[in-house]
Amino acid sequence: MKSVLEIFRYTFKYKGLAGLVILFNILYVIFNLISLALFVPFLQILFNDANESIVQPICEQGVINYFIYQGQLFDYNMSVLTQSNPKEALFVACISIGVAFFGKTLFRYAAIWCQSKLRMSVVRDVRDRIFEKAMRLPISYYTDERKGDLISRMQSDVNEIEIAVVSMLEVFFREPIAIVINLSVLIYWSPELTMFSLILLPFVALIIVFIGKSLKRTAKQGQEQMGTLFSVMDESLGGIRIIKAFNAIPQVLKSFKKENLKHQKLITKAFRKRDLSSPLNEFLVTIIMLVIVWYGGVLVLDLNENSSLTGPQFLGFILVFSQLTRPISGIAKEIANLNKSSASQARINEVLDADEKIYEAENPLELDDIKTAIHYKNISFKYNQVNVLKNISFKIPVGQTVALVGESGSGKSTIADLLPRFYDVQEGQLLIDEKNIKDISITSLRSHIGIVSQESVLFNTSVKENIAFGIPTATDEEIISAAKIANAHAFILNLENGYDTNIGERGNKLSGGQKQRLSIARAILKNPSVLILDEATSALDTESEKLVQEALDKLMDNRTSLIIAHRLSTIKKANVIHVISKGEIIESGSHDELMQKKGHYFSLSTMQGINS
Repeated sequence: MKSVLEIFRYTFKYKGLAGLVILFNILYVIFNLISLALFVPFLQILFNDANESIVQPICEQGVINYFIYQGQLFDYNMSVLTQSNPKEALFVACISIGVAFFGKTLFRYAAIWCQSKLRMSVVRDVRDRIFEKAMRLPISYYTDERKGDLISRMQSDVNEIEIAVVSMLEVFFREPIAIVINLSVLIYWSPELTMFSLILLPFVALIIVFIGKSLKRTAKQGQEQMGTLFSVMDESLGGIRIIKAFNAIPQVLKSFKKENLKHQKLITKAFRKRDLSSPLNEFLVTIIMLVIVWYGGVLVLDLNENSSLTGPQFLGFILVFSQLTRPISGIAKEIANLNKSSASQARINEVLDADEKIYEAENPLELDDIKTAIHYKNISFKYNQVNVLKNISFKIPVGQTVALVGESGSGKSTIADLLPRFYDVQEGQLLIDEKNIKDISITSLRSHIGIVSQESVLFNTSVKENIAFGIPTATDEEIISAAKIANAHAFILNLENGYDTNIGERGNKLSGGQKQRLSIARAILKNPSVLILDEATSALDTESEKLVQEALDKLMDNRTSLIIAHRLSTIKKANVIHVISKGEIIESGSHDELMQKKGHYFSLSTMQGINS
């Protein structure tokens, strides 16, 4: 029920469109009934009894009585015309039926026309919400969750919501109205036959409920498996170079086919359950119709003397009752869709309700400039109950460079990630000018920080747009100036379209050194107060490293910098070097001081061939 209410809120955000869909659907139902009810006078013309007495109807007070009177008046006029001129009456009946069918078709299309915009507007809104939430979720979320699963929720699960929008409108605002209107006409023609018919319908409803519950369970399993399948696809396509290099195509294909087979079995099972309701309903309805035909036939043949049901009315009853079963079957189908979508809605809500963890202060401070220092004060940090950092304390004075070295997994990157609040400090404090960064506006904080990481994160746009990423107001002169400082201008001019060249997905049209220099140009254009360099040159060849290091030196000039490095030759000029081991600082000092201590840093330097 909760998922239906959420879909209701999504839909009625667009009250005008939703109202038009409901109105046109109601008109469709009315004209559909009229088109069928008009067959009764048509049949009366064909089976005309010239001796039949005709009584002019009387209009009684009340809205319902008014509509009944209009129907009786039409029957009266047709009966009079039938007795005086049967052929003309037949022509009028055919024209009336044709007009009714035209109205039915017109309003059905009008409903679909409005519905198409409504459903896609809802899909757009839900995707916008998920994507916005994905952008706000902490980095830790992506450590635990797979990107493919998130993409699956934005695609497959959202598509189920699109179907549910239509199903919700029909199951609440079209089919019940169709049932009430058709049922009213049936009761008007024969209360006895109608009550007999209704006794048989609950059996269909029980079967629908049973199938719906089973379908919901299977649908959820299918959507979860789709997320796993998307993850396998994402990982395989992203690592295609390594897959080919290690001749691992058969292994990857085997893994993919295994997951794909699981998905196929689950979805096939879900389709079978969903599609079972329709043929099963048709069979049950056919049985009900046969019972009604037998019982109604008995009434018409005057085996029941109290019955006033005529032959034409009985045939009309069968026609309208067949339409009564359509909305009942429709409700069964739409409930199946809603049950299927509720599983998708639950998966979407898992993302929308995920804890963002990194929260803005109630009245955040704006960080105008960094005047004194960045202070890591007694900081400890756990990830999944595992100690990553233990009582880390050090300062980065303004304009100075602090480097972090140590083995992989020692916690260096976590220390750096705490500064832009990719993670939040759990114990201790991280201060800028003695202000806790949790009290500073996140946007203001990050506007002062530039990051150049080991993996150059570039986007499938032009060189110019990548350099100006996050700074849409940057001029061409500013972009070119940043590229020159980053030693990137020369190679950019040699590209096919210069600064307007599209660099491909993740910048795969460029070499590693070229990508890194674009990342540096991006940081230079931002002109941050604080610079974080995370293994910025570790993946480069000697020639590229030299060009990148020159660019980094220009970027770091008179700037507060935090450097993470494996190549110790790149940090010899750092003011202070902290050696990290198992989440703790075990040595601190300048390069010369640490070399004189002949401790852990000295050992690392010796292994890399650095003797002084």
